[in-house]
Amino acid sequence: MADKTGAELPKYQRIAEALRAAIEAGEYGPGERLPGENALASMYGVAALTARQALRTLKNEGLAESRRGAGVFVQAFRPIRRHGITRLARDQWGAGRSIWSADDDRPLDVDQVRVDQLVPPQHIIRVLGLGESETACVRSRRYVVDGRPVMSAISYLPYELVEGSAITQADTGPGGIYARLSDLGHTVTRFREEIRSRLPTAAEAAVLGMSAERPVMKLCRTAFDSDARAVEINEMTLDSSSYVLDYEFDA
Repeated sequence: MADKTGAELPKYQRIAEALRAAIEAGEYGPGERLPGENALASMYGVAALTARQALRTLKNEGLAESRRGAGVFVQAFRPIRRHGITRLARDQWGAGRSIWSADDDRPLDVDQVRVDQLVPPQHIIRVLGLGESETACVRSRRYVVDGRPVMSAISYLPYELVEGSAITQADTGPGGIYARLSDLGHTVTRFREEIRSRLPTAAEAAVLGMSAERPVMKLCRTAFDSDARAVEINEMTLDSSSYVLDYEFDA
């Protein structure tokens, strides 16, 4: 098998391509076991190491997952469809609903949360317009769906703005951070999101329980109030195999 340039693909990529096509054709359904290393090695006349590389390729793409002592299976997790515009509408958080409820019909759990008062990194200081020694309320969370870590997020807010409010507590209450900012007289009127992709750091891969060879999506959202002041920066790390980013808007 050759790629689009006509060059011959390495053997493990050819095997991975064949398995990928079989999964897409429904020959192996979600949760079904894929042929093991020895079976693939025999089928394709390759070394077990080559077959292992093929399976690892599928795992890094998020198409397959290992189950200890049982083998490699087609990924059964249904990706979250993240509705990038609907979820941030004021009708959502302004009505006391979590912005996450616009994304999926499955419950999203926060299994790790930490709130600190810290001097943030320089790029956060610059965007939030803080003085060099001013602190931020730093909210770190990990989100889990169906027992699978899917995202970690760190929000930064000027501490003097949110001091004494529920934003400095683990549970921010109905509507979350944006509803509480509105209570404080800083209703968010505009958002900006930046998206990029890269391989995870070792720490990011460990937090999300994912392969360090599978990309993450990095989202940075800045929230502005009616005075055009940046009142929150949220830096999110998403397992790329757990999400579909969905943006729908009028022309």
